[in-house]
Amino acid sequence: MPAPADDPRSEPPQFTLRRRVDAPVETVWQLWTDPDELTFWFHPRGASAPRELISVDLRVGARYIYTVIDDLTGDPTAFGGVYVEIREPQRLAFTWGHPDDPVETATVVTVSLAPHGEQTDITLHVRGLQGRPGEGRAYDGWDQALDALADQITGLP
Repeated sequence: MPAPADDPRSEPPQFTLRRRVDAPVETVWQLWTDPDELTFWFHPRGASAPRELISVDLRVGARYIYTVIDDLTGDPTAFGGVYVEIREPQRLAFTWGHPDDPVETATVVTVSLAPHGEQTDITLHVRGLQGRPGEGRAYDGWDQALDALADQITGLP
């Protein structure tokens, strides 16, 4: 028998990451939406995302795609999806996975940006994947990408 709708077991797998970064919301929004910026941080450690392999069409219903290159093997992996919500500069939601995944069943990443003085609080919520620290998959990849975003802001290599 399936779990009732209000049963916590019926919730899809999901996880949330948070960061406070030393930049205003408008700057952080640009880092999330400008392909010239994404190339520097939108990937986990040990990988790169060459600018020529990033495409962004920042409109609800439009697609983005980026290819991550494993720095050790040179193996490429394409990611992408569709923008499902854009509220500049507070909220960005997009499907995430293989570029051709159907929107109806895809994992959804929601990024919320909130000002905290001259800093910005980032909340990244992933719905459709289970995640936990140390798993070596989506949770750790997003965690590392947020670290790289913070490094990009502070100018660290």
